[in-house]
Amino acid sequence: MTHIRTVGVVGLGTMGAGIVEVCARHGFAVHAVETSAEGVTRGLAKIEASTARAVAAGKLTEEAREALLDRVKTSSDLHSLAHADIVIEAVPENLDVKRGVLSALDAIVPQHCILATNTSSLSVTEISVSTKRPERVVGVHFFNPAPVLAFIEIVRTVVTSEEVVQAVLGFAESLGKEPVVVGDRAGFIANSLLFGYLNHAASLYEQRYATREDIDAAMRLGCGYPMGPLALLDLIGVDTAYAILDQMYHQSRDRLHAPRSILKQMVTAGLLGRKTGRGFYTYEAPGSPVVVADGESKTSGSDVSSIPITRVGVVGTGTMATGIIEVFARAGFPVIFVARTADKIEGVHASIAKSQAKAVDRGKLEAQEAQHIAERITGTTDLADLAHVDLVIEAVVEDVDVKRELFSKLDSIVQSNAMFATTTSSLPVIDLAMATTRPERVAGLHFFNPAPIMKLVEVVHTVSTAPEVRATFVDLCHRLGKHPVSCGDRAGFIVNALLFPYLNDAVSMHEANYSSIEDIDLAMKRGCGLPMGPFELLDVVGLDVSLAIQQSLYLEFREPGFAPAPMLEHLVTAGYLGRKTGRGFRVHA
Repeated sequence: MTHIRTVGVVGLGTMGAGIVEVCARHGFAVHAVETSAEGVTRGLAKIEASTARAVAAGKLTEEAREALLDRVKTSSDLHSLAHADIVIEAVPENLDVKRGVLSALDAIVPQHCILATNTSSLSVTEISVSTKRPERVVGVHFFNPAPVLAFIEIVRTVVTSEEVVQAVLGFAESLGKEPVVVGDRAGFIANSLLFGYLNHAASLYEQRYATREDIDAAMRLGCGYPMGPLALLDLIGVDTAYAILDQMYHQSRDRLHAPRSILKQMVTAGLLGRKTGRGFYTYEAPGSPVVVADGESKTSGSDVSSIPITRVGVVGTGTMATGIIEVFARAGFPVIFVARTADKIEGVHASIAKSQAKAVDRGKLEAQEAQHIAERITGTTDLADLAHVDLVIEAVVEDVDVKRELFSKLDSIVQSNAMFATTTSSLPVIDLAMATTRPERVAGLHFFNPAPIMKLVEVVHTVSTAPEVRATFVDLCHRLGKHPVSCGDRAGFIVNALLFPYLNDAVSMHEANYSSIEDIDLAMKRGCGLPMGPFELLDVVGLDVSLAIQQSLYLEFREPGFAPAPMLEHLVTAGYLGRKTGRGFRVHA
């Protein structure tokens, strides 16, 4: 077994400097190499600044910082690595450059030394054959920032020895990381799933389906992601993202990994993201995280007057309908809702009363206001009682025929100037609008569950929706204390169109026996900072719901990569629908 005591790092850019810091912080002697004295100086400055921030944040003592820095030796000569037990290259993501570095190291380092590449997308096998010891070459993919993120992908090739894999596993764990071992496939786990999603987001923006702000807000507020996809592309670097996608496409030939043309155009124009001061957004200065106004409109139709709404009707008594009723009543609107039975009416009142009582107990609501909220809500079993409302929101079962029949009935009941909204998450809004004689006054209001808590609402306009109706729904969301994002009437809208192909890709990855459910979830939570892993989320959403959404995406876009993974279909057929049935991708107590 190889015992790792001395670590070599080649490259002192952002990632290389981070790897040096994390190794030195955990007691390893580190020899870092850059191509020039200037490069060494810049790299050391990064490490010094990072460790100084850690001291200021109380995460490192000044004594520990000094000891850490004392363990770091630097050079511009690869021969300084002659006694290293492992050397990690962190040079630019270029196959020829990486092969050249490993070939040179092969002639310098001792026979027991492990050669590791920090590549995020290139073939470790192709890099390894530039040496005479491919069995001692492995991928060690740290995530940025390396001192902070706890996840590492260890990439073995078909010839990597088990001894090397075990040694690197132990090394990663000694750094306080959570490693997973994967095979040599484009993108490994995290990037394979992440960059398909980012590429799809770039596609939505390229097609002007939604604004950059709305795409990013949708994923932050709708999914709890730490960053929106376009802001993340700017942070990663548009050129880096393009290179990773291009490499993934050449290996997989999956059209979903073919870099969108807008990415190529931005690279050619030098719009590389934060590092150049401009990418999808414009920044205060190169390297600055501060976004500045650049003339690109955040919203469309802002100059259109909205229609007054004073009375609201809701059809439905399920979880989503109840939440929407509560949201409107809290915002001061009188709400009348339609239920099938008197028992359902009582159930809605009881559920909202319980919610308000919790808010009062937590000091978030005055008892008197809770009483006012209850007084604004009226239940009925007769659709005719909606005759004089200004807006009707349907929140019934996700069945196009049921919804169309309801809209047709409502069309003959409510006043001629009233507007209709559907809360559908996957059905074409235009299909429902055409069941009425006023399609120009119909749009989607896709709330997220639980509606009283989640801030996001997707405002979905069809080809027939009048500009003033669209403006009214956006304004209404603001009055409700929600964050509206506007998009066209396509399957999945923004959030589901980006989320579910990613979830489906995760199922396909596991189905191909590339990685376990646990490791895939770990990769996306620890490596990408997502609140839940894809399989955790699928079990929460419900596999039947997930399959229906994925089927609607596939039927609309006809992308082969959007075809539901067979494993997902089989689990639904077997009745394993996730938490609600006690079994999905995992067994739930």
